[in-house]
Amino acid sequence: MCMRRVVSLILVSLLAMVTLFAGGQGEKKSGEWRIALCNNYAGNSWRQQMIKNWEAVVEQAKADGLIAEGPAFTTNESSAAEQAALLQNLVLEGYDAIVLDAASPTALNGAVAKAVEAGIPVVCFDQTVTDPSAWKLITDFYDMGEAEVEHLHKAFPSQPVNILEIRGMAGTFADDEIHKAIVETADKYSNLSVVGEVYGNWTQSVAQKEVAGILPSLPEIKAVVAQGGDGYGSLKAFENAGRPAPLQIFGHRYDELVIWKEMQEKNGGSYPSMSVSIVPGSVSTAFWTALEILNGEEVPKEIHMSPMVFGEEQLDYFLEHTQKGGLADLSYPQDWVQELIASAKAGKPAPADPLP
Repeated sequence: MCMRRVVSLILVSLLAMVTLFAGGQGEKKSGEWRIALCNNYAGNSWRQQMIKNWEAVVEQAKADGLIAEGPAFTTNESSAAEQAALLQNLVLEGYDAIVLDAASPTALNGAVAKAVEAGIPVVCFDQTVTDPSAWKLITDFYDMGEAEVEHLHKAFPSQPVNILEIRGMAGTFADDEIHKAIVETADKYSNLSVVGEVYGNWTQSVAQKEVAGILPSLPEIKAVVAQGGDGYGSLKAFENAGRPAPLQIFGHRYDELVIWKEMQEKNGGSYPSMSVSIVPGSVSTAFWTALEILNGEEVPKEIHMSPMVFGEEQLDYFLEHTQKGGLADLSYPQDWVQELIASAKAGKPAPADPLP
């Protein structure tokens, strides 16, 4: 047999394997879809609640006869290489769509592109990739960092304010965008100065340790900007060091809501902070988006949403309705996501959050 014939047979075989493993979207219909969650990290309460939200929306969709299954897979560490391998395995296992919370905005681009080439839509949320073939639910993290600093400007309109920044996880899209916004917005105001930064990994224990480690080298800190999961640990570090408590920006965690309430009581009933973060329930938006794509809906490759924000006037409500160890959260139903997609296609802003 000639070499050209051998190469041709190999290519045909490989094409058949890809078609088999990709699941053949066109041959399936509603109720038969298999949608997987590919997550890179579960070491904090946000990610743990996000996985619970995924399981809840999957069970609802299965009960309604909309999908066959929707397992969640998480890598052992926040490793882009390990997550890329997991993505490749999900392609080979024949999932019809993949929802992705990415370890890196760039390192997973190759694996994502290959999945889409195999006919498997990849819908990114929270931490997205830059590859143009992926569908991206983009939370405006820049807006989040900007909102924090603007809040401080209103709280301290003229007096000099030294700010400590608690960053998230190094190398992630969210951390990069929030940090950029904080620096650029603070530069607009001559009285606001970011005088130190640490990485808290969105985890209160890490944040407490890192803040405690940097405090001896810092001047008086009037405010702390953060990314969520770190407010409780930050305030405890100040307390243990015998330092005056700053105005701490929070990120929806239950322990943050509790200490926020305590700070209100210590300060005569008012501690004018804010809580801002992407909510774990955003995974349901990604799930319903993936299902819309599989069912033939034309979905824009980029859809923008805003993080949820609330002030101390809503604190009591969210404290009452947030489970211990959890986060203030929202569930995004299918009809809201359909409205979101329609708004994006029309070039309109996202609909208002379905707050209770």
